[in-house]
Amino acid sequence: MSDKKHLDALSYHADGRPGKIEVITTKPTQTQFDLALAYSPGVAVPCLKIAENTDDVYKYTAKGNLVAVISNGTAVLGLGDIGPEASKPVMEGKGVLFKIFADIDVFDIELNCKDVDEFVRTVKAMEPTFGGINLEDIKAPESFEIEERLKAELNIPIMHDDQHGTAIISGAGLINALRVVDKRIEEIKLVVNGAGASAIACTKLFVSLGVKIENITMLDSKGVIHAGRTDLDKYKRQFITDRAARTLEESMVGADVFVGLSKGNILTPEMIKSMAPDPIVFAMANPDPEIDYNLAMATRDDVLVATGRSDFPNQVNNVLGFPFIFRGALDVRATTINEEMKLAAVRAIADLALEPVPEVVMLAYNDFDLSFGRNYIIPKPMDPRLLTAVAPAVAKAAMESGVARNPIADWDVYKAELRKRLGIDNDFVNRLVQRARKNPKRVVFAEANDVKILRAAQLVLAEKIAEPILLGNKVAIRELMEEYNIDLDDATIMDPWEEDELCNKFGTMLYEKRQRHGFTLFEAIKQMRNRNYFGNMMLEAGMADAFISGLTRNYPIALRPSLECIGITGHSKRVAGMHVVMTKNGPLFLADTTVNIDYKPEELVDLVLKVHDRVRQFRMEPKIALVTYSNFGSSKGPAPQQMKKAVEMLHANYPEIMVDGEMQTTYALDGETRMRQYPFNKLGDQNANTLIFPGLNSGNAAFQLMRGMGIVDIIGPILLGFEKSVHILHHTSTVREIVNMTALAVCEAQDIENG
Repeated sequence: MSDKKHLDALSYHADGRPGKIEVITTKPTQTQFDLALAYSPGVAVPCLKIAENTDDVYKYTAKGNLVAVISNGTAVLGLGDIGPEASKPVMEGKGVLFKIFADIDVFDIELNCKDVDEFVRTVKAMEPTFGGINLEDIKAPESFEIEERLKAELNIPIMHDDQHGTAIISGAGLINALRVVDKRIEEIKLVVNGAGASAIACTKLFVSLGVKIENITMLDSKGVIHAGRTDLDKYKRQFITDRAARTLEESMVGADVFVGLSKGNILTPEMIKSMAPDPIVFAMANPDPEIDYNLAMATRDDVLVATGRSDFPNQVNNVLGFPFIFRGALDVRATTINEEMKLAAVRAIADLALEPVPEVVMLAYNDFDLSFGRNYIIPKPMDPRLLTAVAPAVAKAAMESGVARNPIADWDVYKAELRKRLGIDNDFVNRLVQRARKNPKRVVFAEANDVKILRAAQLVLAEKIAEPILLGNKVAIRELMEEYNIDLDDATIMDPWEEDELCNKFGTMLYEKRQRHGFTLFEAIKQMRNRNYFGNMMLEAGMADAFISGLTRNYPIALRPSLECIGITGHSKRVAGMHVVMTKNGPLFLADTTVNIDYKPEELVDLVLKVHDRVRQFRMEPKIALVTYSNFGSSKGPAPQQMKKAVEMLHANYPEIMVDGEMQTTYALDGETRMRQYPFNKLGDQNANTLIFPGLNSGNAAFQLMRGMGIVDIIGPILLGFEKSVHILHHTSTVREIVNMTALAVCEAQDIENG
């Protein structure tokens, strides 16, 4: 890792509140009455209930949704035995993945003990606290004994993810790879390079899937595991082979499948060439696979390759499994995670890859050719169907194998509850970033003299979201880069004061557009020394695809050059501003929040049409409410009247749009209550996901209130109505918000390019 990336990683973990996780309350705590229920004296009541019936702990506490991620730091991926304190960032990170993918709460626990007995005794004593235990980064062979003993002695789900997570995902990949090459699992010859916890767990699972043990050759750092060796523990001895092969090179001859869980660059093209027809290569060492993906693919035409890396097809990623396995196990209060549950997860993941890939996944990766085959044998990590495919399969297997204490009666209701946990678009930003990466665009940053812009541009470049074009004094920009250790060597830097030819060209273009709006040719050319005018004209001239400014200027001042340089769509010839509020139930779109003080009814119609089209570009179906202080005529006043007229026009001329109003925000966001009170409303009982305000006063106040309270993440402002991708930032925009806005701008530019 470069020095720059080291600094980014340290800053990510240290800036603001140290670490990556926090504990929040889930019940009201605002009043003395609330606190009396939360603690003394009210807390005594559930305590006594649990004392009478221990299982009530699941009813009255968070135990049923709480997993311990436990490690002693003796085998941290890629780092080795670094100790419990040094492993804590990894364990916090695992907690983040549990939460965002399956809404499971986590306490990470790092134990300062390497003795197996002490480790088991310590974890066993914590059983009353947790609904499940995820063991992590514990070296073999101790990890085998620790897991075996804990599973035997505890009555909650326990899984060592390093072993079983990798096994489950690679098992699903193996099933589908064999489907692609049309080979039978019981007939294949398998070579496993590596004999640690993951390799042994994978191989045992492969045997459960049908691989014959006599067809397996396993190697550790000393070579093939064979009967003549005297240095084998009981776990390795399970895979002794009678074959004469003693090296990896010899073992690979005629093999159908190679599974690598060892170290990088130990597999050669010659070894792959010696394999059987249609060979399968799972090179899963991280960060460097046993053989480079491109090198392996170039070795022979019939090879099928999977790695542990996200930048190549067929990534074997544990996040496809562990959040959903624990979700299913917790939801039925399983006493263990048994073989039946693991195999159910394998088959659910494998079968999901056979199904048509939904548009939301293809858009997330900007790959519209995703379909089952050599380059797609495993679902993508961002596939929202994983939660509703894997968790129910695991829960059913727990019930059928007799280890479920809280069986599920209605699977449709259960799947609906799973979807509700995270919201269908909880990964909204991630999908924007993934989509932007597939087709990066040229983005002009007009304020490259600001260190936040430079840091954002660095991230944008590193994450391959866009190709940044930085405007400003080159010497000053490079001095800032050196001062803050920012690497932007691959970015384009332009100073309008050094671009006489372009300034003349752009000035002439602007003059032709604005000559009847008070501009002379001299004034138009002079304006091109202003980076906001120069950047907008780069966009207008096709030298860039998106423009971002506003961090150091007042919003109206930053917006004016774009209004004068870039064309506007829509019959009202107005631009508008929209923000996206990231809620637990998915994105909530608010407009107009930044531009227009008030609206006439026909202008509101135009705003609704703009917002409707933009929300649909995010591949969401807009459910639009025009909000004010009145509910369907309950109060009079200018704003409700304007909104009412706009709704009448929309219903008459655009009946296909799901829109209604005027209504109060409470009723817009609570479809069930709205339906009871106003059953005639066009939104039915669905919650609105798009709110249209009567003007800047209310719209800006609403989003500023939410932003200031810090209770939600907000993306914006998103400008609507320009013919090209133009966006103006807040003064207070953070580096991450600038990166998110850049991803959004790139996606918008992609849509414009595609018509």
